[in-house]
Amino acid sequence: MEIEKNIAAAVVRGIKALYGQEVPLETVQLQKTKKEFAGHLTLVVFPFLKISHKKPEDTAQDLGRFLTDEIPAVVAGFNVVKGFLNLMVAPEAWTALLADIHKDESFGLVKATETSPLVMIEYSSPNTNKPLHLGHVRNNLLGWALANIMAANGNKVVKTNIVNDRGIHICKSMLAWLKYGNGATPESTGIKGDHLVGDYYVAFDKHYKEEVKELMEKGMSEEEAKNEAPLIKEAREMLVKWEHNDPEVRALWRKMNGWVYEGFDQTYKALGVGFDKIYYESETYLEGKEKVMEGLQKGLFYRKEDGSVWADLTAEGLDEKLLLRADGTSVYMTQDIGTAKLRFRDFPIDKMIYVVGNEQNYHFQVLSILLDKLGFEWGKSLVHFSYGMVELPNGKMKSREGTVVDADDLIAEMIAGAKRMSEDKINKLTDVSEEEANEIARIVGLGALKYFILKVDARKNMLFNPAESIDFNGNTGPFIQYTYARIRSILRKAAEAGLAVPDTLKAGADVSEKEIGLIQMLADFPATVRQAGSDYNPSCIANYCYDLVKEYNQFYHDFSILHEENEAKKLFRLMLSANVAKIIRTGMGLLGIEVPERM
Repeated sequence: MEIEKNIAAAVVRGIKALYGQEVPLETVQLQKTKKEFAGHLTLVVFPFLKISHKKPEDTAQDLGRFLTDEIPAVVAGFNVVKGFLNLMVAPEAWTALLADIHKDESFGLVKATETSPLVMIEYSSPNTNKPLHLGHVRNNLLGWALANIMAANGNKVVKTNIVNDRGIHICKSMLAWLKYGNGATPESTGIKGDHLVGDYYVAFDKHYKEEVKELMEKGMSEEEAKNEAPLIKEAREMLVKWEHNDPEVRALWRKMNGWVYEGFDQTYKALGVGFDKIYYESETYLEGKEKVMEGLQKGLFYRKEDGSVWADLTAEGLDEKLLLRADGTSVYMTQDIGTAKLRFRDFPIDKMIYVVGNEQNYHFQVLSILLDKLGFEWGKSLVHFSYGMVELPNGKMKSREGTVVDADDLIAEMIAGAKRMSEDKINKLTDVSEEEANEIARIVGLGALKYFILKVDARKNMLFNPAESIDFNGNTGPFIQYTYARIRSILRKAAEAGLAVPDTLKAGADVSEKEIGLIQMLADFPATVRQAGSDYNPSCIANYCYDLVKEYNQFYHDFSILHEENEAKKLFRLMLSANVAKIIRTGMGLLGIEVPERM
């Protein structure tokens, strides 16, 4: 922030004036003063002791006196605690800083330029045999937030998705629909397309288990029965037909995938996420096979006697990795290599970020090495944004058993919960139409869901509790949204009374320590956005928003705004409130969370 820049530059001048030596600006370490000491910013003087040839306390005293003489409009006083110089920043410097923040509508955000690096972020990666579930919700929300954060740090960003639209699991749904579907469609049943297809994936598993049980009763081992069950044999035959472009199988595949994509699009829209480019495994796996064969010819990979192709990564401290099976079919790694080839052809990628669960850590370690060997410039530096699993109070989820928490059901439940929780509050707004009440419930319900997921460090496993997430108190989305709506209400009342937030502030407003603390928190926002980007950690921003809101609510409790008699103080507090609201809107927006004007 501007205050820190001014102080750091003055410290450099002070070292030269006091001790006759130039020091680089980066040696000046300023940090927030600890709560138990008086002051706003603390200078660490230890790096300068070799230059001053004095004790830490004496060096700090020298610099404190120099700063109060050199920049009195910024440093109003100081105290020394051992090797730490605690500086009191002048009130007028804080009000000037607030005015600067107020003038900058996109405060904290860095715009991309033509020369900015291009970051591609892959997230979602669904299979087309079932609807999206709670695990996908965490993935999509993390991917979307990360894309916003990378863009806010001045990068060009491309949001991408790889759809797993081929394979045995897809054939299982197709086969079950042929056998048990009686021609059912989303239109004829009124069932959303991805749900309809998912129902047949569950149906396949149910009938398959019955067949396995029957074969085991006839004397087969479990493993034999699983391989010899008629249904799994038919599914495998269907996959071979798909691989050989059988027109009937391909037509059914296109039809059922089409149902799924329509369903996915509705869920993505409800979640408020999207993509710039979607890739499909059916289009990338052949590209991957081609790239692997190219690597084989160059001697990067080797072929075993059975015809399978492998990469030997023992020199990198890993093991050997299968790239093509003996029958020539591809594995996930092959698909990822093919997708990388197409992406690199389509975009000049500088950094590639994969948002994928932590059970795939090893996969991405291997992929990074293979892409680097194959000549992809960003291969070595690819980022696996590895996140933990979402669990529920009643345990883990299983798709094929139909026990997952469905994303659509969850979204509907969150919105209904928000409506129930906020009915009392909304009813206090006398002029709210049913349409607006529903929209507020949608914003609050989704805000609760998104915030609860994004406030947790992505690397950790998390327990999702819908009831806890929708609370209007504590570290929740609705608590932050309610504070935003409260500030917007204050600003509307001010406007009705003919009071506009000024562009600049006149002298005369005594600024309390509580108000200074809020300005200082606002000034921390750009550094929080930078940290969230460098650490790939959306939870930094979520928890910053919560801390800011907590601090503002204490201020709101202790200080009058609209009833303040001193005009200068009133306008100052209005500007302070308006900028807290602005930063809440910006911060929550980076997380993909809307904030309502009224609640």
